[in-house]
Amino acid sequence: MSLQLPSRAAASVKTGARAAVLGLGLLALGACSAEDKDQLGRLAMPIPASEQAPATYDLWKWAWVAAMVTGVIVWGLLFFAAWRYRRRSTNLVPVQTRYNLPLEIFYTVAPILMVIVFFFHTVQTQNVMTEIKDDPDVTIDVVGQQWSWTFNYTEQGEGGQTPYTVGTTNDRPTLVLPVDQTVAFQLHSPDVIHSFSIDVFLTKLDIIPGRVNVLQVTPTRIGDFRGKCFEFCGAYHSRMIFDVKVVSAADYQAYLAELQEKGNVAPAPLLGGSAVNTQPGLNTDAEGEHS
Repeated sequence: MSLQLPSRAAASVKTGARAAVLGLGLLALGACSAEDKDQLGRLAMPIPASEQAPATYDLWKWAWVAAMVTGVIVWGLLFFAAWRYRRRSTNLVPVQTRYNLPLEIFYTVAPILMVIVFFFHTVQTQNVMTEIKDDPDVTIDVVGQQWSWTFNYTEQGEGGQTPYTVGTTNDRPTLVLPVDQTVAFQLHSPDVIHSFSIDVFLTKLDIIPGRVNVLQVTPTRIGDFRGKCFEFCGAYHSRMIFDVKVVSAADYQAYLAELQEKGNVAPAPLLGGSAVNTQPGLNTDAEGEHS
């Protein structure tokens, strides 16, 4: 024997529960700051800051839209079937359907079509993000090493020399980029696999010992940003972060001159950095090779 509430009492309980849920929802939304609401509007993606980044952002946004539409349809069908074919009497068993061929065909064909559409747009986005121009405005040789970064502004100094900056685990380096110019990052590693990424560019590329991967971006917004390694590379992987400054062309040239005045200049890019000497067994004369 079960205890049942009177109909009016049950209705009051349901109304109170709905009001409580609604109140908690409004309270949660009200507690969000303007920045949080902005993040929600962009589905947690940074504001794109390169010519290529909108391609990734659009793919991410429309993938969420497709997922939400699919979810609404699937959940709608589930609730409709549960309500439409519910047991209406304790003595009546609903009609049992063993199969429904049109529905099964739909549930087979629809996911295949969705995968094809996603694949097509993913390839289109990948082509935009990995496009390589023959004549970039700026070339920077980036070295990811355990556990920091070396940035070589290749042949951009006086007489074709290379200004550079080297970071350490205690002093993260700053990568300075000119706005509205195509930058080619040539990625090197003397030890293990790393992954180079700047959040607002919405792309990343692995750094593989023994080969040079190339990533090109065109910054479109002046400002201060963050970059880091996206590939677990050892005990101090969390230290592999760096600052990014996108500046005007004049400020960029002034920064290169400042590096030269400090003596941070070399005849050729430094492809190992001082930290490579702490890796036992590495041959510092040849990138990616072991002695």
